[in-house]
Amino acid sequence: MSILDLNTFNALKESTGADFIGELIDAFLDDAPSLIGQMRAGLASGDADTFRRAAHSMKSNAATFGAMELSALARELETLGREQNLSIGDRLERLEAEFQRTAQALEDLR
Repeated sequence: MSILDLNTFNALKESTGADFIGELIDAFLDDAPSLIGQMRAGLASGDADTFRRAAHSMKSNAATFGAMELSALARELETLGREQNLSIGDRLERLEAEFQRTAQALEDLR
């Protein structure tokens, strides 16, 4: 499976303009590590709400670019946070690894 749904990515690029897509990619690549950090902090402190909000933002941002696997992983984490369940196993590590793959794919499309 492709890391990015190119139909979604190309629709975004078309609607925002080829010049602006680079700025959107930069914003996402800058923001995502902060969101992952917020998830980690929420996990460490037992703050399910902080965790859920960061996962929600990651889910939405990833979907905007067509990063459907990243979005799905974030949705799973968001749901667990909403249920106040921070027993997430290795899901955050999987999300981080998927973010790295997504980041590379976005860099390649720049």
